Amino acid sequence: MQRYAEPMARLIEELKKLPGVGSKSAQRYAFHLLRSTDEDAAALADAVRALKASLRLCSVCNNVTDVDPCAYCANPVRNQRLVCVVEEPTSIASVERTRGYAGVYHVLHGTLSPLHGVGPEQLRIGNLLDRVERGEVDEIIVATSPTLEGEATASWLAATLRRASASRATQPSAAQPSAALRITRIATGVPAGSDIEYADEVSMARSMEGRREL
Repeated sequence: MQRYAEPMARLIEELKKLPGVGSKSAQRYAFHLLRSTDEDAAALADAVRALKASLRLCSVCNNVTDVDPCAYCANPVRNQRLVCVVEEPTSIASVERTRGYAGVYHVLHGTLSPLHGVGPEQLRIGNLLDRVERGEVDEIIVATSPTLEGEATASWLAATLRRASASRATQPSAAQPSAALRITRIATGVPAGSDIEYADEVSMARSMEGRREL
């Protein structure tokens, strides 16, 4: 016999798909929504629909945006030749809190994780490789988290970017050859095993300032 009425059971199952939400939390959220006014429930549903309808990925950096290119890529004040690579759009806020980074970003939307079926094909890197091959980037800061997956992704990314940079160097061009691409890794100001999304601004700033060649 089903424990809850079908609409409630369905909502609980959908809420359980959210990150960090288990059965108990899903039930609590579902009953909270049940007790909410019709206006509040409708506002939540409209916000979700608007989110899916209005937001997209920036064609340059893969950040979530409602305009293309996003505000960072379109900002003429930012250094377009300095690119910070992060795992998720939420990681950008951690770097921005340092108030010391004036470059742009590239979002991978994940890290290499064979156990979860995430390989290089699942990471969004194609548009970054295009920028490197066109000689539009001087330095790439790899700011993946200092976890096993983040470190593996950083090593793979460095090798892939070097190949793209070498390909650019061998292409015939009338223009002067650009300087060798610099690839750096954030320092250990962010504790090992943690996610940079939760790093405080001081730790993140030290990590960016102390970055090393990768």
